[in-house]
Parts: sequence; structure tokens; C-alpha cells
Amino acid sequence: MKRLSELAFDNRFARLGDTFSTAVTPLPIASPRLVVASPAALALLDLEPAVADDPQLVEYCAGQCPWPGAEPRAMAYSGHQFGFYNPQLGDGRGLLLGEVINTAGERWDLHLKGAGKTPYSRMGDGRAVLRSSIREFLASEHLHALGIPTSRALCVTASDTPVWRETEERAATLLRLAPSHVRFGHFEFFYYSRQHEALRQLLDYVIGEYFADCLAQPDPYRAFFDRVLERTAALLAHWQAYGFCHGVMNTDNMSILGITFDFGPYAFLDDFDPGFVCNHSDDTGRYSFDNQVPIAHWNLSALGQALTPFVDKDALLGSLKRFLPLFHGAWLELMRRRLGFTTAEADDRERIQRLLQLMRGSAVDYSRFFRELGDRPAATALRRLREDFVDLAGFDAWAGDHLARLARENEADETARRARMHAVNPKYILRNYLAQQAIEAAERGDYSPVRELHTVLSQPFDEQPGMERYAERPPEWGKHLEISCSS
Repeated sequence: MKRLSELAFDNRFARLGDTFSTAVTPLPIASPRLVVASPAALALLDLEPAVADDPQLVEYCAGQCPWPGAEPRAMAYSGHQFGFYNPQLGDGRGLLLGEVINTAGERWDLHLKGAGKTPYSRMGDGRAVLRSSIREFLASEHLHALGIPTSRALCVTASDTPVWRETEERAATLLRLAPSHVRFGHFEFFYYSRQHEALRQLLDYVIGEYFADCLAQPDPYRAFFDRVLERTAALLAHWQAYGFCHGVMNTDNMSILGITFDFGPYAFLDDFDPGFVCNHSDDTGRYSFDNQVPIAHWNLSALGQALTPFVDKDALLGSLKRFLPLFHGAWLELMRRRLGFTTAEADDRERIQRLLQLMRGSAVDYSRFFRELGDRPAATALRRLREDFVDLAGFDAWAGDHLARLARENEADETARRARMHAVNPKYILRNYLAQQAIEAAERGDYSPVRELHTVLSQPFDEQPGMERYAERPPEWGKHLEISCSS
């Protein structure tokens, strides 16, 4: 294992030059202290869990001293925000510190959020606040534990530096990890500013470093678009299957790697409501839960538009037609697993849609339903779950069909089915009210609740004696918390 000062940096993106990013030195925060760290994320850099107790980690993340080998850069990009193109985005409060190679040969970007002003900060202060930093940390590590593609979070650092949002708050930093921080908006920036040679350079860099298999294809640029589309379809299938709402699916928040990226006012569904809007600022419901799939398709078309200097438009349109079939296939397979099926039947999609419609009409807790369905033998579990539904006749018809469907699986081992279901249906899910309680404690200087919540959510499928309260139904007030983009 390594020391913090021994990480092997190889800063490829920085070597692209000033056309793509700007050198910026992090601005220190005052009286920094560690809020929470992820042992799993530390391990990605070959670091022991004990490194979380090393004062040097806080010093690096607080901007108080330079990280040996790092070359902090603010990346240039643009994007469509709520459907409108904004040419002036970029890393306004985050810095790409550099790229670290671990002993397995994996490359990880180290990105420090809340590092102060950059040339892209516009009127902002370049800071992050404690609440948003904690929320991104918890979500990043929890989604990874659920098996949902995501950026990672290594640690959160608090400070005494005051910042103003709706009220006075305290600045914090988040150290984020991802194999790449390139977004759809990077390509849009060079396309709309008519820097087509820089666009080609970016394409060649991204394909060579992250999609090398595309180089063997007749049209590597179209092949790249296909790979991004495929990964995005798989990501959206996971979001929809597990009830995750991103909240701000602007093109500058879409990763080329198909990972969950740039967490803002996200939420997991409590009661099943396909029209749920988790972002208090989203007045039109553009980024509602049931609109995430068409928005992902729209964002891919925006990326495709940025590639038109080098890829035939008809070819891109042909690729876009693959998105919905890919999404539906991946989503259906995930939902089959959640229901305990190991085989496929032609009417499974209709069967699942009927269940979701019944859940919607009864405000059934989305995550708990699937977990409870595997808690007991199927018939016993269905009798208990029946109590949660309003349309009893509709539920009885669905339950009878479900039992018949399970019988056709020809699986005699009921225990094996239930174990298989528990392996994909979490007992613990990141509820907004749980995050809020941990944040309020942290703002008072008590970091133990956020650390405990992180530990529980890192093993979401496991029974954890003494932690049952984290699996309880949310209180009514907890279902109606307003989360905005302000961070």
C-alpha cells in the first residue's frame, strides 16, 4: 500500500494544453477537518483505510498544500441546461487535480470540488457547502454499492470558511474519483465555438484513452458515439429499475462513460410516483423520474449534433434509434431479477407495467416492496404486501399471475430464490430524510451520523443487526423535503 505522497500521477488531460483547461491553484479553506471518508474509494488508489486519519489528507483536500505530482486544472466545457444552450460553463468550483495510476493499472481522476474561483466561476465564489458535499459523497458510494455505474467519492472536508447561499453556510470540499471527467458538454463547447480541430483532438484523445476498441472500426467516431449511447442506456436502466432520480440531467452533467455524475438535488423514490420531481427548481418537471429516459435520448442527440463535423448525420440518427430498445432490454432484465425470475417470457414487460401501475395507485414504497417480496415464501409475502394496495382486485389478479409465473420457473429451491432476490433488492436505500438528519448533525459538528449512514449504505443488501431503523418507512415529512440546485 502507498502513502498519500506516493501516488503515481500521470496527467494526460493537462497535457492537452490550455485550449482544454486552465491551470488554477486551489484556494485554501480555514480550519479544515475530515467529515467522512470511504475505505473502498481509498483502496482504488492503493491507500489503507488508516489514511483517513492522516492529517495530510485534510491538508491536500483543503488546498493548504499542493499534492505532489498533481497539476490542478479547471476544465472548459459548455452544455444545455434545462434545454437551453449555455456557452459559459466549465469547472467553476472544481479542479481536476490529476490522474493517478494504481497498481492494477487503473487510472483515476482526482477532482476537488469546492476549491475556489476559476476562470469559469462567472459570478460564483467557487465554493461547495457542507450539505451538498455530504449528499454527493453518500450517493456516490451508495450507488456503487447498489451496482449502479457512478463516479466515486473519497472524502468530505469541512471548514470554518463562510459562504453565502440562501443563508450563511460553511465551505466544504469533496474529493471525487472517476476514470474520466469528460462530459457531453466538452464536445458541445468546441462544436458551438467552431473550434473543430480542437474537437477532433478531443475526440482522438477520448477514443484513444477510453474507447480504444473503436479504433479498429471503419468509422471510429461513430463507433465512439455508439459506445456512449450503449453505456447511457445501461445507466438509465439502472436508474429506472432502482427508482433513482438525478434531478439535473443537463448535458454538462452527462458522462461519456455512462456513469452517474454531478449529483445535485437527487432522490430515490419513496412512494412509487413516476411523475416525481426531486429538484425544487424544476418548475416544469423536465427532469421528473418518468422523463429521465427521453431526456437521456435528447442529450445523446445533442452530443450527436456536436459530432456532425466528423460523422454523417444519417449514421448518427441510425445509432440514436438503438437507444430505446437497448434501454428497454436492460431495464427488463433488471426488473426480472428484482422479481425473482431467471427466465424470460414475452409478456414480462406488460406484467411489470401492471405492477407499477398498481403501486402508483396505492403510493406503495418502491424499494420496500421488492425487498419484502423476497423476505418470505412468495405466497406468504404477497398476502402481507396486499395490505399496502388500494385496488385489491387488481392486486389479487397480479399476484395470482406472479405465482403462476414463478411456478413456470421450475425452481424447487425457494430458499435459493429468496437469497437471489435479496442480492439485488436492497434493504437499505438512501432516503432524503436520512441524508438530511446526517447533514444537520454534521453542521453542528457531529460527524458520527454521516459516518454510520455511509457504513450502512455501503452494504445495502445485507442484514445489519442494530441498524434496522435505517430500513424503516420514511415519515411523511421525510417524503416532501425540497432539494434545490443551490450548493
